[in-house]
Amino acid sequence: MKHLLAGAALALMSLTGGMAIAEDYPERPIMMMVSYGAGGATDFQARIVTMTAGNEDALGMPIAIINKPGAGGRVGWNWFATQAEADGYTLGAYNIPHFIAQSIKGGVEYSADSFEPIANWGADPAVFVVAKDSPFNSMEDVVTYAKENPGKLTFSGAGLFVGHHIAALQLEKEAGVKMAYIPTKGGGAAAMKAVIAGDVMGGVNNLSDAFRAQEAGNVKILGVFDLERNEFLPDVPTLKEQGFDIDNASVNFRGVMVPKGTPPEVIDKLAATVPEMFKNSRVAGKMKAGGSPMHIMTREEVQEMWAARQETLKELLAGL
Repeated sequence: MKHLLAGAALALMSLTGGMAIAEDYPERPIMMMVSYGAGGATDFQARIVTMTAGNEDALGMPIAIINKPGAGGRVGWNWFATQAEADGYTLGAYNIPHFIAQSIKGGVEYSADSFEPIANWGADPAVFVVAKDSPFNSMEDVVTYAKENPGKLTFSGAGLFVGHHIAALQLEKEAGVKMAYIPTKGGGAAAMKAVIAGDVMGGVNNLSDAFRAQEAGNVKILGVFDLERNEFLPDVPTLKEQGFDIDNASVNFRGVMVPKGTPPEVIDKLAATVPEMFKNSRVAGKMKAGGSPMHIMTREEVQEMWAARQETLKELLAGL
């Protein structure tokens, strides 16, 4: 009987302790790690979607962004999987298909099982861009040059086995061409700068980065790697419309996650609060002004999306 009573007491203490954690959390400011450099689409959007975190109707504490760029996101996600505290005060921004594709290809210390998703804020298609004075005006122009000059068409992207690279691999396979993909060290922002500066002949980048660059008069956007045209670029055809059978496997889903081992009570509170935080009208207005497509998903919806992308990418990368 004593053992039963002791066990019941421990269970009650654990339950009430968990309730206390959930009620008190967060008690101090929160940090969110972004695996890409400042100024790129993920960093730009992460700062917008967390801007209202300190509001009383949100988390009641601010979220500070820290950047750990390198190796197409590998540096930051390796750190997040192996060194970040699983206490709810260290969040991470995820990019899908990036970290899932990288874990499938190997050489990293993380997989989808290393993290717990919280909520998704956006879905950013890849686009093909060229400098404003480029002779290329369509994807047909790009592919024709690539066929006539195998391996000589240089184009940038944010790293290896990120959405940009997957889109590039799909294009090469579907068009039957070989091009020179050049991954940059500074993520999408550095990849876009390489296009604008003329260091490369073109680039695969995020629609949101490309939208801002086109608005500034620096680039031309020739095609969207998605199933339908995007509302921010209604006049730009998809790759499929231009005769290339390419799906939406490279679309960049962005959201918030925590390390595996974070207390369930904290995960539950974040999962209930963060999607509502993303719906704030100020957040939506700034995202729209920046050409950043929003796609809000709950924890359960993100779990389903991660699992689906895992299967799609295994098949896609085996074929590439």
